Amino acid sequence: MKKFISYSIIIITSFLSGSVFGQVECVTDPPLPPVLTSVSVQPETGNTMFTWTLSPSTGIAAYILYSYKNGDGMPIDTIWDPAATSYTLSNTATKYFSVAYVVASMRLPRCTSIFSNVLNSIFEVAAIDTCLNKIRVSWNSYQSVPAIPSIKLTGYSVLLSVNDGPFTISGNVSASETSYTLSDFNIDSEYCFEVRANLEGGAFSTSNKTCLSTKMQRPPKWINADQATINQQNKISLTFTIDPQSEIRQFNLLRKTGTTGTFKEISNLVSVNGSVNFIDNLANPDSINYYMLSAVNSCNLSVMESNIASNIVLSSETSGNNIILSWNPYKNWLGTISSYRLFINTGTGFEEKAIIPAGDSVFIQAYRQIMYQVSGNEVCFYITATENSNPHGISGESISSTTCTMPTEIITVPNVFTPDNDLHNDLFRPVLSFTPVQYHLVISDRQGTLLFETRSYLEEWNGSRNGNPQPQGVYLWFLKVTTPTGKEISRTGTVTIVSK
Repeated sequence: MKKFISYSIIIITSFLSGSVFGQVECVTDPPLPPVLTSVSVQPETGNTMFTWTLSPSTGIAAYILYSYKNGDGMPIDTIWDPAATSYTLSNTATKYFSVAYVVASMRLPRCTSIFSNVLNSIFEVAAIDTCLNKIRVSWNSYQSVPAIPSIKLTGYSVLLSVNDGPFTISGNVSASETSYTLSDFNIDSEYCFEVRANLEGGAFSTSNKTCLSTKMQRPPKWINADQATINQQNKISLTFTIDPQSEIRQFNLLRKTGTTGTFKEISNLVSVNGSVNFIDNLANPDSINYYMLSAVNSCNLSVMESNIASNIVLSSETSGNNIILSWNPYKNWLGTISSYRLFINTGTGFEEKAIIPAGDSVFIQAYRQIMYQVSGNEVCFYITATENSNPHGISGESISSTTCTMPTEIITVPNVFTPDNDLHNDLFRPVLSFTPVQYHLVISDRQGTLLFETRSYLEEWNGSRNGNPQPQGVYLWFLKVTTPTGKEISRTGTVTIVSK
């Protein structure tokens, strides 16, 4: 037992004496550190490559690599080769952030130099700005601390690969800059970037590789303004059809009134099943309004606009016995106007009256052609325009505003007729330019004898009484009618029977 204790004391004493000697030597003649000349990331693997100069001190046994933060070093590995000047670290940390490194030289037993200069790995990130159609690449500065003349930075090169193509230099910036902006790019592509710190003498250090996709919402290739039409509530109803391949669902509706106006946003709309519908409750349907639908991306920037649509305003005026209808041609289908159709309501509902060529915008309606159909207190018209040859297979139809005019209430009473059965001027009847609501006609001779009476405006007097022809002479008539507009008219006069 005593021998074991003695032996142990000898071993400990020997160790302590060597340790003290080593400590004294390390304090009086410490090894000098190497110069860390390069920290470069292999972009494809994420491994980090280091190079340094040999320590000028003698007796160097190894080099120790540290990660460095806030003045403290965390040893990573010891390279037991006094001639080593490079090392590759299999560590993916540099893929996610910048790491600072230092290196130290070491003599045995465990006499380590102070830390070398500090170098950071270059960590770069890329961010896409779809609103401005730009990609910004940024990175940390690659500078030696303290500065080492042999590691003088001359600038940075930004390398670019598109869709796995070869890396080429996209741009160069100065040593004081740590960002680069790619001003334009293609959508639905993959862009990869590397940053290279260029050093004097042709050496360089490389960053990690970062990639991003430029896939964005696919904008519509077309927006079709189907129609601007007047609905039954006398409001302007709009319909738009969107390219079904579009990934954009947000739209702005713009309107201007009159040809000299400017387009202003009136509503933000969302497409449903490739269609946008809107009823403009604020626009005056008796004014010409122009509409355009704009697709907007997530940055609220317009990326596609529709063709322009306009409502049709129909107007009427009476000139003599004619009603003159005029309208603005429909604007602006992607197809063509096949024709206009005219509808008329004389008191019993709208019916199609005429088909008008697409190039016309005026129609003259002779009142005599419709006067016996008029049973209401106004005559109303509207027209429709129909599209054909639309490139997207859509057929629009636009209904105009409705225009109405008062009936021309004219009563004409002949003052002579010849009831001789020659089929010419044989019958007497007041001629009305309208269908009366009420009608009463009485004819008598000069002595007041009743010869004829009717309450039907279509019934005519043949110049007889109870089947007996009346002699040539002057006869009295009395007429009372109520017009479609509610006027009550009473007239009297004479009619002469002439025998040939």
